[in-house]
Amino acid sequence: MTPSMRLNRFLARAGVASRRGADRIVVSGRVRINGRTVREHGVTVDPDSDCVEVDGHRVRLPEQATYIIVNKPIGYVVTMNDPQGRKTVAEFVPRSLAGVIPVGRLDVDTDGLLIMTNDGELAHRVSHPSFELDKVYEVLVGGVLSEKSVRRLERGISLDGTVTAPATIDSVSTSHNRSTCRITIHEGRKRQIRRMFEAAGHSVRSLRRVRIGPIELGDLKPGHSRSLTERELQVLREAVELDTE
Repeated sequence: MTPSMRLNRFLARAGVASRRGADRIVVSGRVRINGRTVREHGVTVDPDSDCVEVDGHRVRLPEQATYIIVNKPIGYVVTMNDPQGRKTVAEFVPRSLAGVIPVGRLDVDTDGLLIMTNDGELAHRVSHPSFELDKVYEVLVGGVLSEKSVRRLERGISLDGTVTAPATIDSVSTSHNRSTCRITIHEGRKRQIRRMFEAAGHSVRSLRRVRIGPIELGDLKPGHSRSLTERELQVLREAVELDTE
C-alpha cells in the first residue's frame, strides 16, 4: 500500500517533471484527478486509488523504484532505443528492470559510470546543474598539461559564448608527451570536457567518468551493472536534498 503524497511529488516520482515543474503543470490546468481538473497547490493523492491524468494521459508511479549503475563501454549510445539502430545502454539492463532510464548523458566515445532509474524526481535532481553534484572524470590528453593550462581550465573556458563553471583538476601526471588527470565539473554540456581541453590546446585521447556525487564506479567491469546499496541510495538522496523516507 502506497501512502498518500502531494501531487507535485507524485508527478515528479512518475517522471513527468521536477516538483517545481509539476507545480507549473498543475496551475496551467493540465492535470485531472478522478476526472476533475485541479489547479491548486498542496493537493494530495492516493497513488493506489486515485486516477491522475496529465494532458489526458494517465500517470502512474513505477511499481517498484529501481536504482542501478552501469559501466558503459565506448561505442554505446545513452538511450534505451535508438532510431538509427546503434548499440544502446539498454543492453546492460536486466529485462526484469524494464522502465529504468539513463540519468544525464555520457558521450558515445566516453566510458564509465552511468546511473539508471525509474525514479523521475531523483533523475531530474542528479542531472540538473543547480544541485552542483560533482561529476569526476579520468582524462588522458596529448601533450604536457602545464600549470597554466590547468589554471585556465579551472577558471572556466568560453564555449558557445558562455564560460564554463569552475572546475577542479588534480592527480596530474605526464609521460611520453601525454598527460593524465582527474577533472571535476558540475555541468553537463554536450562534449564539454573534450571541448574544454581542446580549447586549452590538448586533444582528449580517452575519457572515463568514475564518480557522480557520492556514487563511485569502483571495480565494476565494463558492460556490467549492479543495484545501488541502501547506503549509496541514502547518501545520493541526501546529496540532491531529497528526503530519505
